[in-house]
Amino acid sequence: MRPFHPSYIITALGQIIPFLWVTLATMAGTVFFGSLAGLMLARAKVRRRPLSRALANVYIYMTRCIPSIVLLFIIYYGLPELLLAFGININGFNKAFFVITTFSVLFAANMAEVFRSAYEAIDPGQREAALSAGLSEWEAFFRILLPQCVTVALPNFANALVNLMKEGSLAYTIGMVDVMGKGQLMIGMNNGSYSLEIYLALAILYWVLTVVLEKGFGYVEKRLSSGKRIVAA
Repeated sequence: MRPFHPSYIITALGQIIPFLWVTLATMAGTVFFGSLAGLMLARAKVRRRPLSRALANVYIYMTRCIPSIVLLFIIYYGLPELLLAFGININGFNKAFFVITTFSVLFAANMAEVFRSAYEAIDPGQREAALSAGLSEWEAFFRILLPQCVTVALPNFANALVNLMKEGSLAYTIGMVDVMGKGQLMIGMNNGSYSLEIYLALAILYWVLTVVLEKGFGYVEKRLSSGKRIVAA
């Protein structure tokens, strides 16, 4: 058996890090589209209209019951076949399209609950006071409720983002070359050699990204909370 070479971890990191932008760009696209869809789902649940609320609940329940990798394969292999029946050919699309679509579907379900719980955590009396003071519904939401909702939702949003980053590593299963995909290619080119060193390099990289995200969101949350305490005083 080949001996363990710790120095190869640094070599592997040097080859993997250039593909970090693919991972981050995929995350950014997923967060953008998933958050928009999650906001619409949360609105459907908050408004309490029976039909829209039932549809939102069904969507959230179904997506939470499907493993990420299963949904990724369903969308990667099934969506082109479905659209081809309507004369739309997406077989030549970049694999990032299917990854972002898949994880946006999953991220939207999580964000719907995060946004809903954050909105319902705010005292309804603040909205009523804003409306009685002459503000419109939109003004009351964006000037009074939204800043408080952001503070409440931030910790859960950060957790969802970390989970998204880790689940996004499944993108290599359909051939997308991000940090995980590059690691798998390196293992293949080395005929299975240096597997442990490469996986340790990936673990270190994901650990660093997680710490950066948690510290960053922790700083933002602290700043927002301090501002809230000043206003309350």
